[in-house]
Amino acid sequence: MIRLDHLPEWPALQSDVPRDPAVEEAARGILAQMTTEEKLGQMIQPDLVELTADDVRTYRIGSALNGAGRWPGGNRRSGAREWAETVGAFWEASEEAFRDRPFRIPFMWATDAVHGHNNVYGATVFPHNIGLGAARDPELIRRIGEVTAREIVATGMDWTFAPTVTTPRDRRWGRHYEGYSEDPEIVHRYARAMVEGLQGDTAGLRSDTRVLACVKHWVGDGGTFEGEDRGIARCTEDVLRNVHAMGFFSGIEAGAQSVMASYSGWEGSGRSEPRMHGSRYLLTDVLKDALGFDGIVIGDWDAHPYVEGCSDGEAGNVIRAGVDVLMISARENWQAVHRAALAEIRSGAIPMERVDDAVLRVLRVKLRAGLWEKPRPQDRSLAGDAAVLGAPAHRALAREAVRRSLVLLKNDDGALPLPRTARVLVTGSAADAVQKQTGGYTVTWQGDDIGIEDFPGGATLATAVAEVVGADRCTVDPFLEHADPAAHDVAVVVIGEDAYAEMFGSIRPWRSIAYAALKPSYARDLETLRRLRAAGVRVVTVMYGGRPLYTTEEINLSDAFVAAWLPGPDATGVADLLFAAADGAEAYDFRGRLSFGWPRRRHAAAVNRTPRHIPGHVVPEGESAPTGPDEPLFPYGHGLTLRGDGAGTRLGVLPPDVDEPGSGAPESAVPYAVDAPVELGPAEGPAYVLRVRATDHGPRDLPCGRSTSTSFVSAEPVGHPAGGAALSLSFKGTRTFVYTQSRDGGHRDLRGLVAAGGRLAFDVRVVEPPAGPFHLACHDDYPQQPALDISARLRAQPFGEWTTLEFPLAELASEGMEFDHVDVPFQLWTEGRARLDVGRVRLLPPREDEH
Repeated sequence: MIRLDHLPEWPALQSDVPRDPAVEEAARGILAQMTTEEKLGQMIQPDLVELTADDVRTYRIGSALNGAGRWPGGNRRSGAREWAETVGAFWEASEEAFRDRPFRIPFMWATDAVHGHNNVYGATVFPHNIGLGAARDPELIRRIGEVTAREIVATGMDWTFAPTVTTPRDRRWGRHYEGYSEDPEIVHRYARAMVEGLQGDTAGLRSDTRVLACVKHWVGDGGTFEGEDRGIARCTEDVLRNVHAMGFFSGIEAGAQSVMASYSGWEGSGRSEPRMHGSRYLLTDVLKDALGFDGIVIGDWDAHPYVEGCSDGEAGNVIRAGVDVLMISARENWQAVHRAALAEIRSGAIPMERVDDAVLRVLRVKLRAGLWEKPRPQDRSLAGDAAVLGAPAHRALAREAVRRSLVLLKNDDGALPLPRTARVLVTGSAADAVQKQTGGYTVTWQGDDIGIEDFPGGATLATAVAEVVGADRCTVDPFLEHADPAAHDVAVVVIGEDAYAEMFGSIRPWRSIAYAALKPSYARDLETLRRLRAAGVRVVTVMYGGRPLYTTEEINLSDAFVAAWLPGPDATGVADLLFAAADGAEAYDFRGRLSFGWPRRRHAAAVNRTPRHIPGHVVPEGESAPTGPDEPLFPYGHGLTLRGDGAGTRLGVLPPDVDEPGSGAPESAVPYAVDAPVELGPAEGPAYVLRVRATDHGPRDLPCGRSTSTSFVSAEPVGHPAGGAALSLSFKGTRTFVYTQSRDGGHRDLRGLVAAGGRLAFDVRVVEPPAGPFHLACHDDYPQQPALDISARLRAQPFGEWTTLEFPLAELASEGMEFDHVDVPFQLWTEGRARLDVGRVRLLPPREDEH
């Protein structure tokens, strides 16, 4: 591994795609002829399902994207031809828009192909970045970039929002698996390799076999305090530069033509930049001026409302800060932003110089990509070619990447490799669950609503093992409900996290990172291991997941333990390493090495490799040095092999970490005023504020004094017989969460109230009963904690009449909800349609007749 140099200042970078005088002259020539409206159209990027060809013609929209879960006509089986024709229709609309002008500006399509072309049916899906980091092979990354680019252009697209070059420093972060390593050395090498693979050189970029790359998310999102998604990185500017920016430096030097801003913010060295999208210092002064980046700075999905002074329909401060292209999903929002920005440009509030800088960058990138010379997307050399998606050579590369990424943590007494004649029991919650292999950003945003049918040629590990040993010698029983372990030579126990993306995968700061403590289904995996150990059967554990977790007991109960990360939809690469080679076939060995340390303690969430290139490195707030009690169980770089280093090693029994004193339920009175209602109150005053979030939409306040309408929920103030605030909530069929959250961010310990018989109550008037599940919870920790389905109770209420529903907190606790750190005492969520009037939410003491 090449050691990095310490950078005491922001460096001036030299891109491998240098300025071309002809490109600059052409771009400035077009810019000089554009109207303000035409310029603004190049600065807005809507989503596929919120854009029409007429919109492109009317607004001169310059680019669009498809987020995860977006497909032509809503058909998730859309192939290369359907995609190319869909993209081509927007391209043709753009051509029509400029038909009467003395110039034309080609349309450009972007996608989130972050581990292969992961949103498209039949495409090759590679391991997520956390696994690739363990491979320690930049050339492998470059080849993956080349293959991914070919599959993207086969669907008529020009641009991918990859690679992610974050340096995750907290295991609780829900995007941890998007990073290659906690060490900037790996991130620095990989960022260059992936950009080179996706884009090629200057000539390759102009061809129709490569795509524009995007390094993201600028900057520091992997260092947010306590792993909060979209939180604040608290570190010095030196750490921000030398740890969190290193992948951007090498990616920009490799020629990356776009940089995506982060939702997160930064505080340190006397500065406070609470939201990167609004930071003129980091976007303009540093990224554009100091580093010399001359490509597109693009905003993240609907990130502009997070910036102070902005809203769903107003983004002036984001534009002024230096974002060139605004990614805005909802149609009403991007049109409102267009109107507001146009007014601010005309008034001078947004300087024309800033607009011209943004549009010049867009034109420069489009010219560098050769878009003026390329035909319609569906007429390009690979476009519409179904044979390109998931081509045999591409799938072979994905299988190789899986083999290279697996890390063998334990192999006592030569438990691996297994003989191909073994009688194998395949068990564990992940044995036959492809979504646990693939993780988030796979077909859909969360990746939790997919099946093996979404992946032609895919295989779970259960399927792959059966293929090796034969169906007659393979028993699949994920929860060990039927099989007799004694009838088998070995149990392959496949465990792992459920699929998640972004905030849905974050672990709250007060929670343990012990695997079995995160969800009841994970605890069931631990019980399976205990049963197998008691039965005396040999155990090989394969663990999927987006981060290292505390698994000491699971490792102790296993003869061999493999960290498989998120390998993708084809587990045959995993089976390649579990079993001995067939006669005459190549014998594979484990080569992966940890790119993140493996935790020794159940609360060791932010223990990181110390950057070797930073003299006198001071550990930032919230992190811990990997020394003393925080020394990792398995250090960065650890990994055994079957032959050579580590062969014959016996790990033995590892000492477990015990719960800290005082973690049990309190015996004293409840430290919470139960007579204070959890109000749906006005904007100021109550301890709790009402919020809403949904699939593809981050949290936002839900005011109770005025109407709110979004694509996923509508809210109208209504009267309540007892007075006080009440809202009519219309859920529109998207996974939507409405909840009360403590205004100060604090939490309450309600375990005493649970034990004493406390209740959660709210008044409800059912207008449109839910047709499907409708959930109540005392947390905003989905999917880490469960919820109670109350749909039957809602349907049983008298139509159109106010009634009161009460729920013993003990009933909610029995579902698995945790009450030691409650900052959201009330939440309703559903994926279906429903309309409820809700008011008077309150926590109540025990009934007097229960004493």
